[in-house]
Parts: sequence; structure tokens; C-alpha cells
Amino acid sequence: MAETATKLPIKQEEKAPRSRSESWLPFEGLRSEIDRLFDDFAPTFWRRPFEPVHFPRTSLLSTWAVAPAVDLVEKEASYEITAELPGIEEKDIEVKVSNGNLTIRGEKQEVKEEKDKEYVLSERRYGSFQRTFKMPDGVKADDIAAIFSKGVLTVTIPKTKEAQQNDRKIQVKTA
Repeated sequence: MAETATKLPIKQEEKAPRSRSESWLPFEGLRSEIDRLFDDFAPTFWRRPFEPVHFPRTSLLSTWAVAPAVDLVEKEASYEITAELPGIEEKDIEVKVSNGNLTIRGEKQEVKEEKDKEYVLSERRYGSFQRTFKMPDGVKADDIAAIFSKGVLTVTIPKTKEAQQNDRKIQVKTA
């Protein structure tokens, strides 16, 4: 016996047209990844053109403007602090000793203007930083020297004779 096909009524719901903000949701992940890529390239200078005003993003990568790269090295007769400060002039750097702390302070001001027949480009970037280090015991605070050359600041903190003689090697034993 052949059965006759019966049609079931299908209720169709009309969908409201998607708002403009909802239409961008599928692209939100892509936009975030592209923003992250530009943050990796130039974290402090890139302004995101599509960044929502009501959701400001903070980036861990933008800490360079607050604290530039610094190397600390202990040598036989001194400690040496080397700070990379590209684009900063010697007059904008301050090295100060106070209450057993060494503070390195600086400010960067960059102004760029480019004029052509069809356009004018004007950019300004400002930023300051400060790094403070606790000086160890046994240093000659009065003999600290700072040299700035080719964007690198080198601060030399000489050790006292007693501090140089207190070094001793400890033998490592197997258990």
C-alpha cells in the first residue's frame, strides 16, 4: 500500500535585520588579532583607527615608554647599569643618588614635520620614564659616574675595597 504524503505546516519566523554592530561581531576576533600585531610592531605609537572609545585597551607591551631596557652587571671592582635610551638627548637625562637609591630619569620629545606639495605631516610624541635601583652595601656613592653615548647610558658604581675582598667561592658538593 502506498502511503500518501502529508504536508506538515511549517511556521516561519521573520528575522529582524541585523544592526550594524551585530554585523561586525564575526570580524571582532580578526580585528583584535590585527591590533595585537600592530601593538607588537610599535606598542607606544600606534593608534587603532577602529578602537571603540568606550572600551580602552591597555597593553602590557606599551611599558617601554614607562621603563626602557636596562642591564645590570656586577664586575670585580664595580656594578654597571646600562640603559638603552634611543632618541633622548643628554640634557633630558637625570641621574640622582638619594637615601641609598639610584634614580635614572628622562623625557623624550619628538617632533616630526614633513611638507610636500600635496600634504603636510606633523607628528609629536612625548614620554617620560623613571627607574630607581636600591644600591647594595659597600659602594662608593661619591664616585658614581654616568656616560651617555649613542643612545646608551652607562652608570658605573664602584665597590669599596672591603666589598671587593668579601667575595669568596663556595664549593658545591654532591649529595
